[in-house]
Amino acid sequence: MTGTALAEPTARVGRGWTTSLSVANGAIWVGWYGPLQILLAVQAEDLAPAGTSKEAVLAWVTGVGAVVSLAANPFFGAVSDRTTSRWGRRTPWIVAGTAGGAACLLLLSAADSVWWMAAGWCLVQLTLNAAFAAITAAVPDRVPRLQRGSVGGWLGAAQLLGVVVGTGLVTVAGGTVAGYAACAVFTVAGVLPYVVRHRDLRLPAADRPPWQWRSFLAGFRLSPRRHPDLGWAWLTRFLINTSNSIVLLYLLYFLRDRLNHGDPDEGVLILTAVNGATMLATVVVGGAWSDRLGRRKPFVIWSGALMAAATALLAVWQTWPGAIVAAAVLGIGFGVFTSVDFALMTDVLPEAKDRGKDLGIINIANSLPQVAAPALAAPIVTHLGGYRVLYLTAAVTGLVGAVLVTRIRGVE
Repeated sequence: MTGTALAEPTARVGRGWTTSLSVANGAIWVGWYGPLQILLAVQAEDLAPAGTSKEAVLAWVTGVGAVVSLAANPFFGAVSDRTTSRWGRRTPWIVAGTAGGAACLLLLSAADSVWWMAAGWCLVQLTLNAAFAAITAAVPDRVPRLQRGSVGGWLGAAQLLGVVVGTGLVTVAGGTVAGYAACAVFTVAGVLPYVVRHRDLRLPAADRPPWQWRSFLAGFRLSPRRHPDLGWAWLTRFLINTSNSIVLLYLLYFLRDRLNHGDPDEGVLILTAVNGATMLATVVVGGAWSDRLGRRKPFVIWSGALMAAATALLAVWQTWPGAIVAAAVLGIGFGVFTSVDFALMTDVLPEAKDRGKDLGIINIANSLPQVAAPALAAPIVTHLGGYRVLYLTAAVTGLVGAVLVTRIRGVE
């Protein structure tokens, strides 16, 4: 017998459910991007050994953390697919991941060496990815296909607000320890309403496949030949997110070292706010418009092209006004891309029983750029042309990703 957890959803979800899930999603992003935008860069500068650049330390720490994220997201997604607890499939992992993430953020705040910093960030990635994998899988569990663009838009808006709030919290908190503590508290507080107010769908024990490590691990092999649409969708997301990660990674250093901005911390916050405001103007509208038209690919193509143009602008107009304009245009494109791409990904999932695992594999296209971006950016900035070449590389990467979405056949 197939339980409701495996049924294709048909009833539209209400505003309360969407709001609670979106706030929980945004809270997870606060836990990630408060550190990524400012705190890790500050720690890298403070803890870098003599003879080692702050850029190299930051690239190494974020890179190893991203490797942990690569494995953690699909693993916890797959485990949640098989969970038959009384609280449902996803809720136990949302709770455990959020609590663990908050504790690890506090641990990271006390780092007094690069190794401690790296270990702490890896633990943050491990725990918060457990929560994020479960939150993401709740959408195909509960939301019908023609509502996923709208719900994806609200999740995208929350994601962006999470980046802005995380940056703002650590800026206002003043100091590394206070910044990490603020992110930890906000993450827990943001997730709590969803797990308290909304009952998760349960998976009957009869529907859980027998546990075997061999079959469990074999399930992570998704063949692009058998599922070509999933493969092209994954590659599109990976390339566009790599482009965006390149832009964000050294933003603090770009303002300080290239633009000679008087207060680079404040500059990052201003650019993040500008980017967030324009993204908020398009993220929900883009997803809802895509739902009404029943089309995804045109939105991804044009939003990706717009993002590539904004990134190229950073290469040719390297001034503070140029950075503000680029941030605004980038936000417009990324807003549409975030909501519609999420809906597109859920549309190409192969099987209902593996939603969490498959979305976890798809989410590798979010975390792998955190490995690829430092690997590309560090040598370019230090040896191969500096920030001008860096942002041109990012623009070309994003444009290729936008074009490749045309290879998807099963989605309009």
